Amino acid sequence: MTETVTASPWRRFWSKGGWWRSLLLVVAYYVLYQAGSLLFLPLAESTDDPAAQVWFTTALPIALGGVILVLFGWSVGWLRELFGPQPIRGSWWMWIAVGVVVLFNVLHFATVDYGKAGAGVVIAWIVAGLFIGFAEETLTRGYVVNLMRKAGYREIAVALVSAALFAALHSGNLLTGQALLPTMIQLVYTFGFGILMYLSLRVTGNLVWPILLHATTDPSIFLQTLYPAGGGLTAIASLGNFAVIGAGIIMLFFIRGKVAPAEPTFDEKPA
Repeated sequence: MTETVTASPWRRFWSKGGWWRSLLLVVAYYVLYQAGSLLFLPLAESTDDPAAQVWFTTALPIALGGVILVLFGWSVGWLRELFGPQPIRGSWWMWIAVGVVVLFNVLHFATVDYGKAGAGVVIAWIVAGLFIGFAEETLTRGYVVNLMRKAGYREIAVALVSAALFAALHSGNLLTGQALLPTMIQLVYTFGFGILMYLSLRVTGNLVWPILLHATTDPSIFLQTLYPAGGGLTAIASLGNFAVIGAGIIMLFFIRGKVAPAEPTFDEKPA
């Protein structure tokens, strides 16, 4: 008796993995995300309310992006694999990555002028952060990492590509009018942050934790930047970007290991 592996060409294509498939997926996601965000543009232009602006320009578009990513995962049968236990765990020193992110997120939240921001804006940013964390981590520390590992790359390459593509996503801010220098600084920061998120994935063993870490990062930074409280603690919190960049680049050199390429998990039936 022989067995025949049955799978759609779509699943077979993605199961081979590789860096260029990772790039293709990120580009396709970005195009769909930008197209979807146009749906909310009329709503954003119809109001001057700061909370509504966060909902229409950030929260709802990225939520739509998250739906797109879930549909992709369902189409290739990766959802259980993606959110299950990681096939490779980390070393104790990788907890430093978690600690750096948590420390400065706490400092940022602690130095926000909540009275000036208002409850509506704070809630909008917290919800937006959840959507951002889910979408961006599912894409880069989920699908990209999975694709790279399926192709048999060493973990240093997996970390570099996932962080580089994560950073590249933010280069699109040039299209929205952001100046070149701030964008370049943002790319360096997001690369370092991407490395820390990859290490967080390794050491916690589950994609949920980088999602939650990321979900608290964006709201804390944006709220503290827009509505900073006075005092010396605010100055310390402002060092977060430098700490993330430094920690990410330094710890990058300590990443070791390799995950054997995963065998395709297609449905099998007797011939």
